[in-house]
Amino acid sequence: MTTGGGGMSTMFAASPPAEPYLCSMLRNVRVEANVGMHPWERSAERTTKLLVTIEMFSRMQNPATPAENFIDYDPIIHVLRGWKHRPHVALLETLAEELIARCFDNPRVDACRVRLLKPDIFHDAEGAGIELFCPRRNPA
Repeated sequence: MTTGGGGMSTMFAASPPAEPYLCSMLRNVRVEANVGMHPWERSAERTTKLLVTIEMFSRMQNPATPAENFIDYDPIIHVLRGWKHRPHVALLETLAEELIARCFDNPRVDACRVRLLKPDIFHDAEGAGIELFCPRRNPA
């Protein structure tokens, strides 16, 4: 997969990218959200437990100077903590797309991956969920 006009190529192919990338991540953040399509998921007093993993990728501007490569994930964790209080949404994809848009509020983020997992859905599975990877459409 390549992005148009930016030269960022196959970030998740078998071989690593030619240029150095930094991955800033939040892994398995436990949150609650009002999400789901099933009638039992739509109850006003019931929230769904989610495990959220976010990876934000950026080209390393200067590998010798780590501060220049810093990606602040505080705004993202703030969004996640607010999900419990937001109105119900039917699809995990809606939450993932909104989260990716917030990741791209940071101009240093060239691509991001969001994984949302409902851990308590099936007794014989670790969870059910989605993963969405998105490169920035028009990288700077």
